[in-house]
Amino acid sequence: MSVEAIVTRLTELVGGGSGLDGSLKMNLGEAGNVRIEGTEVTTDDGDADATISISLEDAMAMMEGNLNPTMAFMQGKLSVDGNMGMAMKLSNLLDD
Repeated sequence: MSVEAIVTRLTELVGGGSGLDGSLKMNLGEAGNVRIEGTEVTTDDGDADATISISLEDAMAMMEGNLNPTMAFMQGKLSVDGNMGMAMKLSNLLDD
């Protein structure tokens, strides 16, 4: 899975309405960024209410359902800067 595949998967998830009342960015290091605002998913590096820093490998595992976002946070595989509630909404999206 690549950054583009993550964008595609998140676009599918938020297509019916993400429930996000703000913006969320995944910082994938050198691989780039994925930003969600409402139902729009892009690779831009704009400001966001919350930024999740995670490796591309771990982000791919989350998208595939092989890594629980809460466990990833507890294991230090991801960190959150900004609105923790917004980051939790991504976890809820992935659990659905």
